[in-house]
Order: sequence, then C-alpha cells, then structure tokens
Amino acid sequence: MSLAGRHVVLGVTGGIAAYKAVEVCRRLVDAGVHVAPVLTEGATHFVGETTFSALASEPVQTSLWDEASPIPHTRLGQRTDLVLVAPATARLLSAYASGYSDDLLTATLLATRAPVIVCPAMHTEMWEHPAVQANLDTLRSRGVVVVPPAEGRLAGGDVGTGRLADPADIVAAVEQVLSGAAATAPARDLEGVRVLVTAGGTREAIDPVRVITNRSSGKQGYAIAAEAAARGAQVTLVTTASLAAPAGAEVIDVVSAADMQAAVMPIAPDHDVVVMAAAVADFRPAVVADHKLKKDELAAAADGPPTIVLEPTHDFLVDLGHGKRPGQLVVGFAAETDDLVANARKKLERKNLDLIVANDVAAPGVGFEHDTNAVVLVRADGVDQDVPLTDKRSVARAVLDAVVALRTT
Repeated sequence: MSLAGRHVVLGVTGGIAAYKAVEVCRRLVDAGVHVAPVLTEGATHFVGETTFSALASEPVQTSLWDEASPIPHTRLGQRTDLVLVAPATARLLSAYASGYSDDLLTATLLATRAPVIVCPAMHTEMWEHPAVQANLDTLRSRGVVVVPPAEGRLAGGDVGTGRLADPADIVAAVEQVLSGAAATAPARDLEGVRVLVTAGGTREAIDPVRVITNRSSGKQGYAIAAEAAARGAQVTLVTTASLAAPAGAEVIDVVSAADMQAAVMPIAPDHDVVVMAAAVADFRPAVVADHKLKKDELAAAADGPPTIVLEPTHDFLVDLGHGKRPGQLVVGFAAETDDLVANARKKLERKNLDLIVANDVAAPGVGFEHDTNAVVLVRADGVDQDVPLTDKRSVARAVLDAVVALRTT
C-alpha cells in the first residue's frame, strides 16, 4: 500500500528514545505522509523543536495554548488518518488508559476517532511493571495497536527489553494499520473462529554463528494474522520474523523448522483453520557444530572446498493435512518459479490440503521481501482464483474470503 497523501500525527514523549522519532518522521515524510509533529514538554528535553519542524510537514506543536485556534487538539484529532506515539512513556500510557488529559498530545489522543499506534520505550523494570502491562491491556482492548519494545542496549548501559522498536518496523506498522483503515471495515465473518498462522523463514544452524535460511520476511503471514483478527478470529501466530505483532494475536516466537513443528503440532488440533504461510526449510545441516567453524578447519575437513552435509527436515504440513479433524481447514503456500499452478496442485493433493496460495517469486514485486504479492488460490474442489499484484493485506483478504467460502460449503 502507498502511504502517499495520508495524514499522521506523530506524538513524541519525554524518553531518551525520542531521538529515534526523528528517523520515524523522516521515513514517513519520504513515504509521502503529511506528518504533524506534537511534542510533549518532556520530549523537548531530549530533542529540539527545530529538528522536527524542519523534517515534518508542518511546524511542531507543543501546547494547547500556543496557536490562534482555541481547540488545537480537536483540529489535530479530526483531520488525521492515524495518531502515532513514538516513543510512548509509562506516563503517557497511564494518562491515555485512564482518560487523563493534561497536555496537547493526550488531549489529541482523546479527541480522535482515527486509529492509534503506541510504541512504548522504557527501562526493563518499568516495562515489566504490572501497572504498565495493565494499562497496555486496557489500550489493546480499546483497539489501540501496540508496537512492543525490542531487547537491547538501554540508557545507562543496561541491557534488556524496553528499547524502542526499529523505525522501519514502526513505519511498517503504520502502513499495516492504514491499509486496514483504508479498506471497508471487514465483516466479522470469522467471529470466534480459531486461526493458527505461521510466518517467516526458518533458520537452520550450521554452527553458533552461521545459519541456512531463505528470503521470507514474514509480511504475508503477518497480514493474514492481522486480517483474521480484524474479522473476529482468535489468532495464534507462530513466527520467526521480528515484525510488529498484529493487534489481538497471540505470538509464539520460533527459529528453526524443528522449533516451528514443536510449537505448531500440539496446538493445531485446537484451531479451526491452519494457515502455513511460513517458508519452512526443506533441508538443514546434518551436524551442527558446537563452536564457530574456522575457514581452515572446514577446508581441512573437506580436503578442498568446504562441504556441508544436509539432511531433509520433516514436512509436518503433510501431518497437518492428513491428520486434520472434520471441519478443520489447512492452507498451504507454494513459492514457485515455473509451472505455478501445476506444481501447487500436486502439493495440495499430496499433502491433502484444502487450499494452496501459490506465487511466482521470480516475478517482479511478488513474494519474498516485497510489500506486494500476486497469487493464485488453488482449491481442492478445482476452483482457482487469480489475485493480481496488490498489497499483502489485500492478498490476505482474498485468502480469508476463500477460507470463509470453504467453511460454508
């Protein structure tokens, strides 16, 4: 989806991570977004108003009282497509959750009906405090999208969870939310349906440093999880990707094909729909070294060019397809470079699936690492559907439309 022409209020609060909001602002403007920056008084202790005024689409606002309009918060809240707060401090989360308004940013948050994204950033002890987590639960229950903090180096040299999410991930969350907001509100046709989605490319260890992986970014799986949740489903997302968690989804992080199998197989029977969007490795190293393999060690072992012996991973999608319970649907993905539909149908029949989402990853703008995709939905009943190149959220809608249709036949 293009962000060009969309309007975003960027709220910046008083945390050390406020300097990263400059990069968020720049990325949004580069994407064609009209950015209206709102800084709290605390934020101005960390970043300068001049910086944001120079980069954003209009001058910084910091106060309810510093412009001609007597109700700047109402004007900001009504005209925007989305309010983004990055970073969001514990104080901001508390004020927003309780409906307390004492500055322009909190007033704007209460005065808008647009989607809201908050990106918390704080020390680990604060992030893990029950009061902060309770406030986040309250906000999530009201439809606020939370982009959780990452783990890493914090202020003062500490290391832990609380670091502001990467600016690229924050902008991706904006794109994802606006993609959903731009479309017609989804029907709640998956209300109460339990949907299990996998996403991302697995990583198979060679040694503690090196891995074998693939180009999957996880974006399509995340789009399916987000769309399913928006349509009322109870969503579990098993993922190797480090993207912003879709609102309302339970997320289980994994790394390898074996990890994904161990996470998926015990819970799959409890779900009504299983969508295997992850790119699970077909092969892994037969032996994983317990230390970093040196170049000369590899060469000596192979008496020439280094050799890594591979073994097949277990294709647990076969287990899911042949072991599905009555009424359960299992959806697979097929990334191909030739004979797209023929190869996808062979896979569908061999694995006893209900639907295959097939894409030609050699085509421009399709599949791995792109924000767009073009697919053919290959069904067990012989009905195929072409979905031409579009954003991945739209592809997700088409996939779930097919799932709903199959559940009602």
